[in-house]
Amino acid sequence: MSWSDGAAEPAGRWRQLTILSVGILLAEAPWFTSGAVAPSLRAEWGADGVELGLLVVAVQLGFAAGAIGLAIVGAPDVIRGRWLFTAGALVAAGANLAFALWATDVWQALPFRALTGAGVAACYPVAMNMAAGWFRGQRGLAIGILIGALTAGVALPYLLQAMGLSTGLAWRPVVALASGAALAGAAIVAAGARSGPFEVQAPRFSPVVAAAAFRVAGVRLANLGYLGHMWELFGMWTWVPGFLVAALAVGGMTDPTAASLAAFVVVGSGALGCVAAGALADRLGRTTVTIGAMAASGTAAVAAGLLFGAPAGVVLAVVIIWGVTVVADSGQFSAAVSELSPPGTSGSALSVQTAAGFVLTSVTIIAIGALDPSGVDGWRIGFGLLALGPLVGIVAMWRLRRRPEAILMAGGRR
Repeated sequence: MSWSDGAAEPAGRWRQLTILSVGILLAEAPWFTSGAVAPSLRAEWGADGVELGLLVVAVQLGFAAGAIGLAIVGAPDVIRGRWLFTAGALVAAGANLAFALWATDVWQALPFRALTGAGVAACYPVAMNMAAGWFRGQRGLAIGILIGALTAGVALPYLLQAMGLSTGLAWRPVVALASGAALAGAAIVAAGARSGPFEVQAPRFSPVVAAAAFRVAGVRLANLGYLGHMWELFGMWTWVPGFLVAALAVGGMTDPTAASLAAFVVVGSGALGCVAAGALADRLGRTTVTIGAMAASGTAAVAAGLLFGAPAGVVLAVVIIWGVTVVADSGQFSAAVSELSPPGTSGSALSVQTAAGFVLTSVTIIAIGALDPSGVDGWRIGFGLLALGPLVGIVAMWRLRRRPEAILMAGGRR
């Protein structure tokens, strides 16, 4: 009996995936709190676009440092996955709460945001490894569901902000509510998550081992595709809420609550794309899914900028398509690296991939913030800049598709 047969999979796998998915959804809530309350920070602190972008960049750099640091010290070797996840969620919740309680300007907030990112770094990779430990034949779908839950968690602060605006709640209690969600996520995983029979102990990070993986052309191309994807993803997640506020106002929708709800729908819709891509990737192939998703998201990025000022319904439709496709392929780049890397090297290679991707996101986040778009030209230039990432990624994955080692991915499906 093959592992693709559902009967061969361990009992309880869907329950465990549900626990991990709910846990990661809630634990990710602190990630984008500064973006969700950015209009309030601009008004109260006088923060400009670059400063608001720095609050997100601090989280990204904290994540990269945390992920590499945990891999170097081998924390997954000595701490069970559920307890490492729980500790990370508690750190993220505490740092985010400190941001809500004590920060009085951008510069005071930056250390708290960086620590939030470091805490999240102990949640996301650990949850992925634990989920993979329960699945073989349906692993692509399982990881897609988990990343979909993460995407919904990224969107959650925008829903909390919409609720706060509708009830007159200030930004600090809204941010504190996100910390409460992370605490709930920690409790759920601590109480119910267990390691699966297929879970592989994460190796310590080694630059030498990573270098061995990157000597393989296919690994380099898969990483280039990932970097193109990341160039767009977090720039979109950071700035599309501001775009919606401006674009919907021009289109006649001036209610800030409606704009926050729209941001929640747009970012959260990516969860659907993640699940769909996860279900399709093992059947159609890694390069097929990633090329299709990047072509759709890059086109939507350009179209969204061009449609600034169009009727609200048209803008929303295009931006929702962008939200669905921009993150759909996320897990497939990591899957490709794990399949293409020489035996024993994928762990270190994935650590480099993740760290490089999160550092790269700083470029587009700050670049669009520096444009400080307040009109049609700024958004067109900014979103056109984001579309360059998918273009590079498509070229990289097309080249990978034509290489002989592509047969190693997704059971021979390119």
